[in-house]
Amino acid sequence: MGGRGRSDTALDGPHGFDAMLKARQASKSAVNFGSFVGASTVRQYVKGMAPGEATPEEIAAMQQLVRLAMQDGAFGVGSALIYPPGEYATAHELAEITKPSGEYQGIYISHIRSEADRFLEALDEAFEIGRKAGTPVVIYHLKAAGKRNWPKETLAIERINSARKAGLDVSACMYPYTAGATGLTSVLPPWASSDGKLFENLADPRVREKMKTEMAMQETDWENLGQLAGAEGILITALNKPENHAFAGKRLSEIASMQNKDWRDAAMDLILTEHTRVEATYFVMSEENVKRQLQEPWMMIGTDGPGVDPEGMKGHLIIPRVYGTFSKILGRYVRDEKVVGLEDAIRKMTSAVTRRLSIRDRGLLQEGLFADVAVFNPDTIIDLSTYENPNQLSVGVEHVFVNGVAVVKSGKVTGALPGVALRGPGWQR
Repeated sequence: MGGRGRSDTALDGPHGFDAMLKARQASKSAVNFGSFVGASTVRQYVKGMAPGEATPEEIAAMQQLVRLAMQDGAFGVGSALIYPPGEYATAHELAEITKPSGEYQGIYISHIRSEADRFLEALDEAFEIGRKAGTPVVIYHLKAAGKRNWPKETLAIERINSARKAGLDVSACMYPYTAGATGLTSVLPPWASSDGKLFENLADPRVREKMKTEMAMQETDWENLGQLAGAEGILITALNKPENHAFAGKRLSEIASMQNKDWRDAAMDLILTEHTRVEATYFVMSEENVKRQLQEPWMMIGTDGPGVDPEGMKGHLIIPRVYGTFSKILGRYVRDEKVVGLEDAIRKMTSAVTRRLSIRDRGLLQEGLFADVAVFNPDTIIDLSTYENPNQLSVGVEHVFVNGVAVVKSGKVTGALPGVALRGPGWQR
């Protein structure tokens, strides 16, 4: 499916999701790939960037889009509820548009509405959406964000275990780092992006002053990452304009000092001049909580990041989890610190994920299944990527096979592109 106002192409048609996967496969890939259908994607298709509750007619239109995507092989519905327009969706809307996912045995996966001050309430909302929609629930990159919220981690785990005991199929995924990555726009109140007028609002002195006031509030009804991380805990990782190059790789507090500005003005000016969300890293999590989560049997592992080529990323910073997630767990938390056992860690990276996505022919070393296999040295595997110097490959991975074809051999990329599209349980071939 495409966006409002786009030309009528194959991706905009009634089976645009299928067309997207076929187009991706035609362009070739070293790895297999698949997708959820975005709750924000279908909302934007039907309602644009307008805030406010969806009407019954709009919800029905969104349901049909989800139904078609499930038939095309979506794994379920994914929501991201701290970003516009996802932030505008009510729990009722999300439950209703997710119901077609339940009809096709899909799941509901969510970047919940709060990972901070309303963390526990946001978990309850996700549980309720899953119950009403008739789908399993996965909490995306589970975390307690902001030092004042770190003690909630234990309560959140108890909340999930209680829901599981009560019969709800709920689990979570995570990455093993204490910083997250998203746009610098996450320091702005969500209403700033209403109706697609973000940059217009940033250029309006009166609107900008209202934003600046809300950005300074310790307690808000939105996920105020500027306050949760603090300007000193926000690392700017990518800037495109020549006039801003000197600020890449610096903390927002440093940039504000260099410009002799309040950090809020520095952030808004960067977003306005770059005319994009501006990629940033936020240091908001606890190492103890990372270890605690790794031990939960219902936890799965994911990078929450894109696949990148380190050669093409020279001069750019990126969150290190895109290079080091799995090797960090196997080297540091399994071998060195013994936080979790080797077999359990591998299960959380492989079969736990394929089973959750209803992919029955992958994820195990078993006769008759596709040969997606990683061969690593448990004595040497470790991540090398850091926040300051991220574009470094891990060591200790010797061979990788995708669909039985070697894409990494003796530690070197082969150039083979055997990846295929993977489809969810509702796929109608």
